[in-house]
Amino acid sequence: MDIEIERCVSRETTLQMMEPHGASLITSRGGWYVTFKTVIETITSGILLVLTAPLILAAMALVKLTSRGPALYPQRRVGQDGRHFTLYKIRSMRHDCERLTGPCWATVRDPRVTPVGRFLRRTHLDELPQLWNVIRGEMSLVGPRPERPEFVSQLERALPNYQGRHAVLPGITGLAQVQLPPDTELNGVKHKLTCDLYYVERMSLGLDLRILLATVTKVVGVPFVASWNLHRVPNLAMIEDSHRHRAAQVQPAYY
Repeated sequence: MDIEIERCVSRETTLQMMEPHGASLITSRGGWYVTFKTVIETITSGILLVLTAPLILAAMALVKLTSRGPALYPQRRVGQDGRHFTLYKIRSMRHDCERLTGPCWATVRDPRVTPVGRFLRRTHLDELPQLWNVIRGEMSLVGPRPERPEFVSQLERALPNYQGRHAVLPGITGLAQVQLPPDTELNGVKHKLTCDLYYVERMSLGLDLRILLATVTKVVGVPFVASWNLHRVPNLAMIEDSHRHRAAQVQPAYY
């Protein structure tokens, strides 16, 4: 991963993520909605955790019976304001699979994923333990997905304004997750960052509800393109057009 990111640093720095003022446009949302969102999501997560507990326990038992290692997988992630926390998932890969390679992104048809893990990933059941992270105040139901600290320092060098996504709590689902595939290379991360920064600037009850609706339709197998008329979540093309429009309105200053 180091080689791939370093190769793209110069090109990505030139692009400047299409942001006219860089990090100055990335604002942490304040006011009543942040408090409202935290309270509502904490209560909702508690209810969901109780309701899905039998499903979580059944999935953990299946993982334990079919592969070596613990069923619950803790992993360090970077949260709001760059603080580290422990994220919990139901293990979907072979135990200790990064012992020889070190941290690395998952790939399409990743051989490290177990047969049971493939099902858990496809249905997103492996993410359910993160409801506990929401209750603990480390995550939100909706927000930018938290990245591993081993990757963050490299991505901050390669992608201008990457730190801006840390202005809000990370989420179990997000604007990028409902429409883009998992990260496998830097260009995919760039597109997701564009969505994350858009969300940070425009976080609202309406946007959160639409993202949650889009998440539900995705989990049941409806493609984003097919369900867009239902949830009207801003897609990547709309978000990039918004960035370009804002960039065009900014006149460079000469001294």
